[in-house]
Formats: sequence, structure tokens, C-alpha cells
Amino acid sequence: MIRVKVLGRGIEREIEWKKGMLVKDVLREVGFNTENAIARVNGRVALEDEAVEDGASVEVIPVVSGG
Repeated sequence: MIRVKVLGRGIEREIEWKKGMLVKDVLREVGFNTENAIARVNGRVALEDEAVEDGASVEVIPVVSGG
């Protein structure tokens, strides 16, 4: 399982880990993509194509923009 917390949204959930899962797959599972969120895996910023291991902790940081 992967623990996912979406900062500022009050969302915390566990998702099932699948072999070959990438950061972008985790983001998609919680309704985000790499254009509207940044992910930290086990405390460090991760790129979208990085693998996520079983038991990882992922924080999703929504990107805010505007003018």
C-alpha cells in the first residue's frame, strides 16, 4: 500500500501499490496530474516518471496559479 496525503485539501488515503507504479500514476489515482500538482515521495520532491515503491509515503502538493 501507498499512503497518500493531499496537502491543503484534507485528503488522506491508502492506494494499492502495483508493480511498476510511477509518481504520475499515484497523482492520477487521487485526481491530479503533473501539471496541477507536485509530489514528494518519502520527504523528497519526485519527478513524474520516478518509480514508487510499496510502502511509500506520498505528499501531493497542489499547484496554485493566478494573476
